[in-house]
Amino acid sequence: MSSIESTGSDDANGSAFQRRDLFKFLIPSLIGMSLFLVPFKVGDTINIGMGLMADSLKALLGDALPAIAVVVLCVSVAATLLVKVAKPSWANKGVLHDMFHVGPVWFGMRILGAAFALMTFFQFGPEFVTASFTGGVMLNDLAPVLLTFFFFAALLLPFLVEFGFMEFIGSLVRKPFRVIFRLPGRSAIDATASWMGSGTVGVLITTQQYEKGFYNRREASVIATNFSIVSIAFALLITSFVDLNHMFVQFYVTVVVAGLIAAVIVPRLPPLSRKPDTYYEPVGCQLAEKPTENIGLFRYSLLQAVRRAEKAPGPREMVRIALFNVADIFLALLPLVFAIGTVALILAEFTPLFTWLSYPMVPVLEFLGVPEAEAAAPATLVGFADMFLPAVLATNIESELTRFVIACLSLTQLIYMSEIGALLMKSKIPLKFWELGAIFLLRTAITLPIITFMAHTFFF
Repeated sequence: MSSIESTGSDDANGSAFQRRDLFKFLIPSLIGMSLFLVPFKVGDTINIGMGLMADSLKALLGDALPAIAVVVLCVSVAATLLVKVAKPSWANKGVLHDMFHVGPVWFGMRILGAAFALMTFFQFGPEFVTASFTGGVMLNDLAPVLLTFFFFAALLLPFLVEFGFMEFIGSLVRKPFRVIFRLPGRSAIDATASWMGSGTVGVLITTQQYEKGFYNRREASVIATNFSIVSIAFALLITSFVDLNHMFVQFYVTVVVAGLIAAVIVPRLPPLSRKPDTYYEPVGCQLAEKPTENIGLFRYSLLQAVRRAEKAPGPREMVRIALFNVADIFLALLPLVFAIGTVALILAEFTPLFTWLSYPMVPVLEFLGVPEAEAAAPATLVGFADMFLPAVLATNIESELTRFVIACLSLTQLIYMSEIGALLMKSKIPLKFWELGAIFLLRTAITLPIITFMAHTFFF
């Protein structure tokens, strides 16, 4: 009997479904795949559909985006204060309760983010906050990207995760991902979305999958800190900034090789190896066990996808979920990113903290044969504050090999407190600040020798 039945009744193996249900999986999933996972060339850059939409909105709003960011941050503080003082009935439970009923630390972060944004926009207050390379980077460079990217990511992500595509791919590649990375196959979607689109989109997918019971604590922690690589488009920006455009292929091959090796090793070491295989309590495990009957891997994967699509929310519920996702990202996440990112940039630019911390890196770089080791050392650690800072420091280094190593390293370290780190601190994924720092150092220790070996052996 065919695996697709017009009646919708299960066959002996339980593998039949209606043609209508198959299309309910296929059409939205193809839309999601085309928006998030299919790269195409636009001018001199590589982008994805969602990225192109975000770039178009960014171009349309232009100079208004920093002002919009300031308004969003101030609304976040005002709404949180209103909920805390007036306790309105609409915020007593559900999504709005989780969004605005926050502890004093997170409320303080929202106030700090709004204060930094106001000072930077109106150019008053301490210079270390309002400078173009601290608050200016956050307000004029990062905030517009986050506003536009997250707007479309929150609206369009259901096409990728709600209609069975992750179940389909996850079932197909379950065995190799379990053996190599000790992860479910569906995490391949997170990695692909990051590589083709944005690391922040990958974290957003991981967070939602964890909160819906499809990843356990260890899996969510591993995926978020090892697969949320920056996009190909950002990699092109980095190579252009450090004058290595002519070596982009070698550059990205090195990043991928070093990143994959780190993704195999880091999850097997503390702190990630000590994360429990337990699920988010409010939902529990939502993964279906593979049936004992032999129906074939492809048919089983298709069946899992169709069953997931059958449970997908309707159009009205999809709109409601999307709007709440946008509100949560804008009002709860953006203030945190702005506060943590600005503080991190201040520490990097106005204090010798990262220079002091990088002293032990000088003999390491010299041992690895990296020229201008003393100048390069701070760039190996400053990426913990922001992903773009290593490239900024690398522009003053003459050695092409050293610029290559720093640029590759900055993309494989992954934990950037101005963006990925702030996202993880805000999420329900159980990762503490010190754990993020430890993972950053582990990734640095593992990928730096690999990058320098490949640079010396194959490219220089």
